[in-house]
Amino acid sequence: MFESRNKADLIIEVWEKLDCESVGAGEIIAIETALNDRFGKAAVDSPMIIARLLVDEGAELRHSEILQLYVERRSDQPYEAAFRNVLSIAGFTELLASIRDLENLRRKYLNEGDKEGLRLIRDNAQDGRKQAIAFAESKGSNAEDRLRNAEIAEWLTLWMHSPDLFEPWVKLRKASPDFRKKFSGDAK
Repeated sequence: MFESRNKADLIIEVWEKLDCESVGAGEIIAIETALNDRFGKAAVDSPMIIARLLVDEGAELRHSEILQLYVERRSDQPYEAAFRNVLSIAGFTELLASIRDLENLRRKYLNEGDKEGLRLIRDNAQDGRKQAIAFAESKGSNAEDRLRNAEIAEWLTLWMHSPDLFEPWVKLRKASPDFRKKFSGDAK
């Protein structure tokens, strides 16, 4: 139906095919549908970004409709508060508190059968793990920070794979001679 090969061109092509004098919520939704069909959900920008592109192409906007659509979408994010600053990998104490918070959320979402919540927990943990690995491999970090971040990545990996075993494991790990030797200041 549409010939465009990139997002911006598709937005403009859909708008032109709609043949409308002004752009409001209905037109933005039609454009979002086309973007989703062609490129997937991740390619769908916010209504404000789509509107800005269309203004650059000469479209007149029905601002109140677009703003209302944007506000509705922003307020319809049930997970935002739960995941805001939920994971800290600044040190072992912060990480342990974060993992416990994530575990509480995981149990809640598991009991509710909330697959999206469970996916977001896994995504958060994986992002933290990737960040810790990046710090561990960074040549700009000192040896102690690289070692600590490698350990943090290991903790996150274990929790993601075996959340029920994490608490007993972390108690044993923190009491181990190896951990105490490597992280004498952090072995609380």
